[in-house]
Parts: sequence; C-alpha cells; structure tokens
Amino acid sequence: MIEVEAATPDRWNDVVSLFERQGPRGGDPQTNGCWCQFWHLRGNAYWDGHGTPNRKRLEEEIRGGAEPGVLAYVEDVPVGWCRVGPRDTFERLEHSSKLARIDDESTWSVVCFYVHPSAKRKGVASALLDAAIARATARRARILEGYPVAAGHMNIDAYTGYLPMFLAAGFEPVRDAGRRTIVCLTVAE
Repeated sequence: MIEVEAATPDRWNDVVSLFERQGPRGGDPQTNGCWCQFWHLRGNAYWDGHGTPNRKRLEEEIRGGAEPGVLAYVEDVPVGWCRVGPRDTFERLEHSSKLARIDDESTWSVVCFYVHPSAKRKGVASALLDAAIARATARRARILEGYPVAAGHMNIDAYTGYLPMFLAAGFEPVRDAGRRTIVCLTVAE
C-alpha cells in the first residue's frame, strides 16, 4: 500500500534517504545533485548550486516549514517525491516563454516527480499526483498546472510526469509547449 505525506521538517531524513539512495544497479543517486531546485533557480544559479548547495536550499525549505512537496512510502520506506507549490515560487517557470502562465488566478504547479527505480510502474507517481491535487486544494489554489511529456519520451524528460497520468487525474491539455504539454485542473471555483 502506498502512503503519501507532506514533506514536513520531521521527514527531512526521509527526503535525504530517497534522494541519496542508489539505483538497483548501484552507481550515482538518480537525482544527480538537483535536490528539486531546477524550477526554483535560473541559469548559473542552478548549476553553481548543483549538489550540496541545492541540498541545503531544499533542507532550508523543509526545515523552515514550507512543505514544498509530498513523499510516497511503501512499507514505511520513502520511494517517491513530488514538488508542488505556488507557481510564482518557481523562478525558472515564471520566466519561461514556452511555459508561460495560463491564468493569473491563484495557480499552483506540479513541477517534479522522482520515483525510486525499485518502485516504478507501481502507481507511486499517480498517488503522488493525487496528493499534490489534495494539497493544492487544501491550500486554496484555484488552478493546478502540470507540464508533462507524452508517453514514450526519454526518461530524462519525464521528471515532470507523463501526460496520460495527468489526463487520468482530470487535467485538461491547454497548450503544446514543445516537448511538454501544459495541462490544468481547476481545483476550486
């Protein structure tokens, strides 16, 4: 059974465990130094912070009580992450011409998924998306945006999720943005 919880300060060690755990074949951790900062920082600020500085940024967010995402667990082991929050907190997204804002209302964004390789294709990403929808709704967002890729894209592009998963959750395609499709879900009238 998959359980999903907000990324609260007491769960920081679970985030570290998930992001630093090696894949089933060993090698580098799959998250590769990003620490879910790509959408927050633009250009060199992101790349200069790759690794420890990005980790510290995420730790400050979580320990500061921002709850910037949700964590999925299977048998009390963290297996997945989803970043969700107010769109205007994602600097790279706010400055993207391809992913320009659809609506000026209270818009939240689902920008990143990470599912450990051992838990892929088991419904973890869908459970994370459902929790992201619930979180945005509880925080009084009006619209929730996503930026998924079509099924079949390379895994490197799929960190924003796959389009069929968003469509199954009730999102509507709004605009083609190259490799990604902007999708929206009205979560409050």
